[in-house]
Amino acid sequence: MSQFDNVSVVKEANVYFDGKCVSHGIIMPDGSRKSVGVILPAKLLFSTGAPEVMEILAGECKVTLAGETSASSYKAGDSFKVPGESSFQIEVSDTVHYVCHFG
Repeated sequence: MSQFDNVSVVKEANVYFDGKCVSHGIIMPDGSRKSVGVILPAKLLFSTGAPEVMEILAGECKVTLAGETSASSYKAGDSFKVPGESSFQIEVSDTVHYVCHFG
């Protein structure tokens, strides 16, 4: 799916890590929430509240989930799950476009 139809978009962007990650929240017709964004080349540590599924739309990255010692590689078409109340380190080598599915 290349687009989300009939959604509400939070107009103000979420800007993290001095602009290395920028996203917009979207609210689906069923009330569920997602964010759509871009991560520029960097090595960043994110914390989670709710469980997340990160869907990679473009670019490449390496991800180390909390408690793991080695990174896994992801590219366009891949996704990874992050437990709630956890964290993950992402190392972006080629700008990543993503959708984060919450819950």
